[in-house]
Amino acid sequence: MSIDVAQHILDELTDVEMPRLPRERAPSETLSLAGFEVPVYRNGCLIVGSGAAGLRAAVELKRRGDDVGILSQSAWGGTSACSGSDKQTLHTANTADQGDDFKAMARAIREGGAMDEDTAYVEAVGSPRMMASLQFLGLPLPQERLGGTLRYQTDHDEVGRATSCGPRTSRLMVKVLAQEAIRLDIPIHNQTIAVDILTEGEGADRRVIGILAMRSAGRSPGNPFGLALFACSALVLAAGGPGELYRDSVYPNGCFGALGLALEAGIELVNLTESQFGIGTRRENFPWNLSGTYVQAIPHVYSLDDEGQEHHFLGDYYRSTQELASNLFRKGYQWPFHATRMLDFRSSLIDLAIFRECAAGRKVYMDFNRNPLPVPGDAPFSLDRLDDDVKAYLGRAGAVQSLPIARLRHMNPLSIELYRRYKVDIATDPLEFAVNNQHMNGGIAVDVWGMTSLPGCYAIGEAAGTHGVTRPGGAALNAGQVFGTRAAEHISASGRAKSALSGDISTIAATRIRHAMQHLNTDAPHSIRTVRAEIQARMSDKAGLICHAADVKEARQEAQRLVESLQAHGISYQRPAEAARALQWRHMALASHAVLAALDFYIGRGGGSRGARAICDPNGQDVPTARTGMLEDMRFRRERLEDRSEQILVSLQDGALALRTRPNRVFNETDKSFFERDWPDWLTGRIYDSASR
Repeated sequence: MSIDVAQHILDELTDVEMPRLPRERAPSETLSLAGFEVPVYRNGCLIVGSGAAGLRAAVELKRRGDDVGILSQSAWGGTSACSGSDKQTLHTANTADQGDDFKAMARAIREGGAMDEDTAYVEAVGSPRMMASLQFLGLPLPQERLGGTLRYQTDHDEVGRATSCGPRTSRLMVKVLAQEAIRLDIPIHNQTIAVDILTEGEGADRRVIGILAMRSAGRSPGNPFGLALFACSALVLAAGGPGELYRDSVYPNGCFGALGLALEAGIELVNLTESQFGIGTRRENFPWNLSGTYVQAIPHVYSLDDEGQEHHFLGDYYRSTQELASNLFRKGYQWPFHATRMLDFRSSLIDLAIFRECAAGRKVYMDFNRNPLPVPGDAPFSLDRLDDDVKAYLGRAGAVQSLPIARLRHMNPLSIELYRRYKVDIATDPLEFAVNNQHMNGGIAVDVWGMTSLPGCYAIGEAAGTHGVTRPGGAALNAGQVFGTRAAEHISASGRAKSALSGDISTIAATRIRHAMQHLNTDAPHSIRTVRAEIQARMSDKAGLICHAADVKEARQEAQRLVESLQAHGISYQRPAEAARALQWRHMALASHAVLAALDFYIGRGGGSRGARAICDPNGQDVPTARTGMLEDMRFRRERLEDRSEQILVSLQDGALALRTRPNRVFNETDKSFFERDWPDWLTGRIYDSASR
């Protein structure tokens, strides 16, 4: 058995060319605000972010006759267009051995806890519609001869719900949605950075009225910072996750997200304690997750010290060559680090080993031209000496070639082509990698329609905190598509986006411009470079996959001092073109403080290790064991099951962070809809009044 795919097919799935942006719309007017000549753009709804989720919301709004525009920091340059999202987890409706139902999928989505049950069901029941619409737009999801979608098992997924177009799945999603947005003549404002959310009113009457932004194309003598005002009645935050929080990150460069932006506007955040960490190549080169067939090919993993001496360090952790190789394979569908998988010689012991090697100053590599070296004293690697599940998978796949590179080429030739496009030939050279931050499972708190705590403002995609502790791999892409559609439906039903906002918001805008200018100070003690270095070092060293309670508390205090200093003195910049980036790092400092505050709050209340992080504690109940003995310095707290039933929320109130908990919203699986009873709610629009948070 051999996979024979023509080169031009591999090229089409690897080199995904994005559509050309249309000419930008002219502003509706120009106003003199706070001493600047500021162009004004007006929409019924403004989408901040041009990734898969934001484009979905824009397309769905436009199809419903709403007035919508897109604001993008870098069109086709975000996470979904550029990073390693190679899979989508969707509702399965295939053969009996891979059967599914919405309730079962919802249970799988929320299994890790700290997730609303109704949200999980919304994501499950919306999944077939998202898959069908993406296929309609041209996404080439693979099928078998009779039309069933090809599927495989992924992270936190025992059924096998994932499907893939190859390593560029999410980029292909962005492409087909972008083509539809352009076809629908949706205006896209590129190279535009949101720096403030504008609101009017107080208390329950407070609502969103626009965005203050900075545009590189808008800089002029009368407007050196490129300030621009975007007036809107509805706002959708789809700016992705806070990729710049960590030094060790697999995000593309320049991913700031919208957490700080939302916090400053008084919007509540949730589940900031929950992220994903896993093995991948470093962002300094070509950032990409090393999941799936990269590790299922079972390459040799080793490290190099400063003298160039090679270390077969995994041999110090596993008891046999079979155990080592089998768990390396399992990283393919157990990719994210999970504290419990450090125990009993399971797959996350590999993450821990790599983390410790990097902490010791060594560089870690993956070599596809060598099989794993034997564990000292044990027999050499053999495909005949693997755990039964691993041996069965490779046998079904026909991946029985003698070397990892041949097995990888057989199972997934696209994976080799992808790195080759970025001047890395893994067929000949070892690949340097590490354990990196990959995804924020928390984010902006939303209801079942994607609405935030600020009326008129919605959050979708990675910006929204719809995930709990864990999620099936690829489920985030599905969630962004589902909630992009849900938010569009809710906005359209409200009628607020049928036409562009026409009111006068100049007084509020001028006030917010002056507020932004107060934080830009060429003589400030903090620069973009120093703030970035401080935040990323603190987050990677003290709030990564291995955490210590004392370190987190200290990090929280340091983060608070940075926020206070930036508030008092501002942040410096060298030239007006850097002003927007300076304000983004100010927001990132606020987001970092919020993450550390939530994590310290969780640990201080007795929270244990779960999902992305191990909470190390000398009095912890669990300790990883390696072949060489117990790793006492890695002893960690066990997760408390009661913590799965609640979520931690963070907001900014009177300049200080406020934290609280709330129980997960529940979903009654026995409650059944009834057509004649429930149809009037649909006809009259009452279904949109049932939002809860």
